[in-house]
Amino acid sequence: MIKLWDDNKIPYYNKEYQDGFMPSITPYIVENAKTCILICPGGGYRTVCTDHEGVQIANYLNKLGISAFMLEYRIAPYKHPTEITDAKRAMRYVRYLAKEYGYDKHKIGAMGFSAGGHLAGCLGVFDSDFGYEPQDEIDKESSKPDFLILCYPALSLCQYAHRGTFVNLSEDLSNDAAVRLSVEKNVSETTPPTFLFHTIGDCDVPVENSILMAKALSRHKVKFELHTYTHGMHGVALCDRDFQEEKVKKYTSFWKKNLHNWLRSMNYLD
Repeated sequence: MIKLWDDNKIPYYNKEYQDGFMPSITPYIVENAKTCILICPGGGYRTVCTDHEGVQIANYLNKLGISAFMLEYRIAPYKHPTEITDAKRAMRYVRYLAKEYGYDKHKIGAMGFSAGGHLAGCLGVFDSDFGYEPQDEIDKESSKPDFLILCYPALSLCQYAHRGTFVNLSEDLSNDAAVRLSVEKNVSETTPPTFLFHTIGDCDVPVENSILMAKALSRHKVKFELHTYTHGMHGVALCDRDFQEEKVKKYTSFWKKNLHNWLRSMNYLD
């Protein structure tokens, strides 16, 4: 585990919130990997699902020959911009460590699940302002990923929002704040290439989150790939958990193969 911040230089630190918790990244390195991915687990900004949307994802990426870092970021009662500040620092740190670990600093993606998809998406659409005073050489690196992988992402805080995610993220719950913090509302020509997948049966984060994102990417001529699947609830992750229905394991699990093919087509895998 690598701490993101020096103990006495943590932006927005409040000792009453999660006392003793330190935002961190955990490396899962593959020798000779050329691509690396920062994983942002979900949890509605009230928890961080480090198992099925973190460690298991990192191990899966390693099997594809991709190095990974799992991010553990601050959550409620912390509010925006604390979470995105942790994520930006993490992306800069991963890029800074490229030479040490051997992957290409220009082939670094951000992958997020549910609210973690919102967080990863924020890295892709918002500029690289610090939100804090630069501290060291790490902060000279870019916080913008080279590509995005967004899995049943809670991107919209407007009509199709998961309300709990918005409440946990922001003090300001106005319409203006919802637009300002919605990923799909802030797509531009500089947004990186994006892979999206969602299940139509997702009752927590509606599939429209991914559809609207795809439309925004298309308008701005950003390369993307969108996959929607008939079967599965919210949080399907790798589609291999014991309690999941067989149709999820058999059909929805194709998102992994589709991702593999997309990464190859974009030259992130040999």
